[in-house]
Amino acid sequence: MEAFFSHEYVYTAGVYSIVVISIIIALAIFEWVTKYGTWNEIEKGNIAVALATAGKIFGVANVFRHSIMVNDSVLAMLGWGAYGFVLLLFVYFIFEFLTPRFKVDEELMKNNKAVGLLSFVLSVALSYVIGASIG
Repeated sequence: MEAFFSHEYVYTAGVYSIVVISIIIALAIFEWVTKYGTWNEIEKGNIAVALATAGKIFGVANVFRHSIMVNDSVLAMLGWGAYGFVLLLFVYFIFEFLTPRFKVDEELMKNNKAVGLLSFVLSVALSYVIGASIG
């Protein structure tokens, strides 16, 4: 497989495809763990859910960005990217745990933009921390 990715254009297209598929899988997993239907809420104009989802997309892409930069192997890049996603998923549960006065999912469903923005920032900020630690 590595020989296939030896050409720069093929490598870029291949890595791009892997990351896009990984983002789709990550969003499907987030859809499974949240109490709301992401795309239904976005279709209704729920800015809070859109912010939280955008943060997740950015976070996963940023983790893969760092993984691509430091790994010569596509498999290593994919492994570190998947590990980074698991850590971002953990952030989701930590955020819920650290806010005992309210439920994050319920506030996002109510279009609480403050919670949506905080969710966005947590995903983006911690993706940089995760990315910086990728080796």
